[in-house]
Amino acid sequence: MDATFKPMHDSHRKGVFFNTNTKQKINISSQITREGKLTCRVCKKEFLVPSNITTYRCYACQGVLSKSSSDFEQPRNDNRTNLLKHNAEINGSFLSNSSHSTGSSSSLSVRCNKRAVLCGVSYGKRKFRLKGTVNDVIDMKELLVKNFKFPMDCIRILTEEENNPDLIPTRRNIMESLKWLVKDCKCGDSLVFYFSGHGLQQPEHYKQDEIDGFDETICPVDFMKEGVITDNELNSTIVSPLTNGVTLHAIIDACHSGTTLDLVYVYRQKNGVWNWEDDKPGGENPVNKHTSGGLAICLSACEDSQMAADTSVFGGKGMNGVMTYLFTKIIREQPGITYGGLLEKMRGEIRKIHQSKWYNGVLKYIVHPKIEQDPLLSSSGKFNVSKTRIAM
Repeated sequence: MDATFKPMHDSHRKGVFFNTNTKQKINISSQITREGKLTCRVCKKEFLVPSNITTYRCYACQGVLSKSSSDFEQPRNDNRTNLLKHNAEINGSFLSNSSHSTGSSSSLSVRCNKRAVLCGVSYGKRKFRLKGTVNDVIDMKELLVKNFKFPMDCIRILTEEENNPDLIPTRRNIMESLKWLVKDCKCGDSLVFYFSGHGLQQPEHYKQDEIDGFDETICPVDFMKEGVITDNELNSTIVSPLTNGVTLHAIIDACHSGTTLDLVYVYRQKNGVWNWEDDKPGGENPVNKHTSGGLAICLSACEDSQMAADTSVFGGKGMNGVMTYLFTKIIREQPGITYGGLLEKMRGEIRKIHQSKWYNGVLKYIVHPKIEQDPLLSSSGKFNVSKTRIAM
């Protein structure tokens, strides 16, 4: 949500403050519905582009062509350009192809034991837009490639800046990408789902499904029309299919994201002591959610009852999600850090922000002083958090 007072730093909450139960027919400005074929005048490559955009960058030579001009600018080597080029190369998204099914992307059908879906939702020009989600995706991609050796052609990226309609983070595209992520998973696979965007809570759909009575959800770009994605859907889609020897890491940078995957165990601190808590609901017939033998681990931006921030408080170029910025920074600086060490470090950095003179003097006018953000770890199975190093 946009701040009313904006000094040198920006801050937004990754939650949306209105009733989303009513299905409103709203055209999301970032959705791409039609495309046409364009031939690059420099390298003669043919590719598909959305018809409602007037300027294009060729994925092959990086020249920029305007519909009304034949002038090309020199290629740039910035992160955002590389992100778009990455998707163009691995998905063949600009090449003439009659099929636009996410599941039929030929280059992404390559079998690899490391796969990732990275999703950053900005929500176009709406009042609840977020400015740091694409930066978050860029940082996560670089972390996976450089620190965890993920092959570039096994990472699927969804943002509103993509030219391929199948890579816009709509509800349908996100769900199809998640199915691709876990399809035919087998022992030794390392899977990653990353989401940066808005998160909401809604009354639980199933009786005795949630301890607090609320389902946690993530919001696709078209959630006001097509609906949110619930924790139940995420669990059944990417947790339940995990077979023996498969590990899934989910990193969710959104409000109310604590138990977004509905995992059985949550790692919490009480009276200064960290312990695994059983998060299964009680009652006579509790819903039992588990994997098919694999392990699911989720790192969330905050507790279910909390809000997460999208901010420029850390400096640098543009905005980032607080959780994503700290997650990527700490792992880059301390490769081999344990899950417990990462959790403590992230929470410590957030405490430093709260205690800083800048926070007490300025941030209180931007973010409600009662908003707190405590990153949370949950898992489908218990493990030694203080001794187990993060490995993806």
